[in-house]
Amino acid sequence: MLLVGLQKSVHMKTQSESVTLVGDAVTTNLARAALFAALTGVFAYVSFPSPLSPVPITLQVMGVFLAGVYLGPVWGGLSMAVYLGAGAVGAPIFSGGTAGIGPLLGFTGGYLWSYPFAAALIGFLAHGPSSLSDPQKQSTVRLIGAMVAGTALIYTLGTIGFAIVQNVGLIDAFLVSAVAFIPFEAIKMAATIGIVRNEHAVAN
Repeated sequence: MLLVGLQKSVHMKTQSESVTLVGDAVTTNLARAALFAALTGVFAYVSFPSPLSPVPITLQVMGVFLAGVYLGPVWGGLSMAVYLGAGAVGAPIFSGGTAGIGPLLGFTGGYLWSYPFAAALIGFLAHGPSSLSDPQKQSTVRLIGAMVAGTALIYTLGTIGFAIVQNVGLIDAFLVSAVAFIPFEAIKMAATIGIVRNEHAVAN
């Protein structure tokens, strides 16, 4: 009877420790997701007009890159969902410090809606479907490939949203909402790789 009681006690303790560890992991990941959502909001303030497009140039996409690379598919996507939710309810974290439903329904809304999906795609391609590896150990080619795929998704939804709201053809929309930004996205990718390779950058 004593042995049975001891086994039950150990089993209950193990279950309790497992629940605690899982709870700690969820809390940590939620905090990280909120951090990258806030970082994307800060990046949104770096905004200036494009000479080739009515869509402004911002650093928001770099926040999407970092969320996917550092948080993986699940928490990276959730981080960008938190970002959209916070902006929708009034936090001034969209391009140029705007907020509310307007930006989500405007001609740049397609970009915003794409962020959770793009971050999830980048995280999936950089890490796989479940496990989260050290970004510094991933090859540069893999990270760039993941960001290129994420950018393609952002451009696709951004172009569709622009075409619908502005009532223009997809080709015209693609030229001003995607092609015009390719050089800037390349710079953001290079900056993201630089952060990942820097041992003093964002902690894992």
